[in-house]
Amino acid sequence: MAVYTRLGAEEMAAIIASFDVGTLVSAKGIAEGVSNSNWLIETQNAQGDARRFILTMYETRTDTADLPFFLDLLDHLAAGGCPVPRTIHDHDGASHRFHDGKALALIEFLPGVSVSEPTPQQARAVGAALAQVHLAAASFPGTRANSMGLSAWEQLLGDCGADGLASIHPELAGIVARELAALKARWPSGLPRGVIHADLFPDNVLMLGDSVTGLIDFYFACTDITAYDVAVTHAAWCFSADGARFLPALSAALLEGYESVRPLSPEERSALPLLARGAAVRFLATRAYDWLNTPDDALVTPKDPMAFARRLEFYADPGNAGVFAA
Repeated sequence: MAVYTRLGAEEMAAIIASFDVGTLVSAKGIAEGVSNSNWLIETQNAQGDARRFILTMYETRTDTADLPFFLDLLDHLAAGGCPVPRTIHDHDGASHRFHDGKALALIEFLPGVSVSEPTPQQARAVGAALAQVHLAAASFPGTRANSMGLSAWEQLLGDCGADGLASIHPELAGIVARELAALKARWPSGLPRGVIHADLFPDNVLMLGDSVTGLIDFYFACTDITAYDVAVTHAAWCFSADGARFLPALSAALLEGYESVRPLSPEERSALPLLARGAAVRFLATRAYDWLNTPDDALVTPKDPMAFARRLEFYADPGNAGVFAA
């Protein structure tokens, strides 16, 4: 989440008036993340009851043609008992609207906080919640190609250029070239596929104690290899923030939690080391691109690409493949 677009008080009030949620009381920009503009909205109805929502305005990385997929998926998963927010439809019954040419949606606010130093118990709960989403999504009729797949990583890193990557770290261009070649040669086919979250970082999970109260920010959701989603979540949760330390207790707990709901096949297990390398390259690519291209006046701090270069080096070491063993 982030804030790229600035809205005045009158504009914001008019937008909120399009939904049956009461009168706008406050709107606070949310600075975390790098993809869309987000605000925490507080409203009050005629009886004086206060409510909270998240207003999202979709920026350039989100194709508005995909919004029906994203928003219908939220409603489908919520109806299936998954801890995800419902969309709030406007007076016309639409799940999203447009303001000055940009799409926006109002999303249910869920209680909980995002943890910065998760415990094994919390990692286990996240693994179980991810598996629950994978099972519930099996009956979702929509499909969407992964717009952030291998070809997109290659394009983003190419746009960064060798000089740009070298400005981040002298060895980064070489690491990128090595890994892209390996992934293109060995990326698996034939593994189970379904709708995946594809971005389940700790800041996209809300928790109260050891319980998951909300999985949010489904705007990279797509149809892809289900085990790849496990790899993405593993890379996001099982290292220190700078990627320098692998956290084996979190790794074991996350995988155990996932398999308590949806057991992995032997083929999925054996593919996880390579899928995790892909996950690390995916976030290295977007972080490197944002590091070099985020506007100076954006209310967002680009995230360090090297945090995922370090994860990548861990996953690329054959001696570490055992972390995914049954």
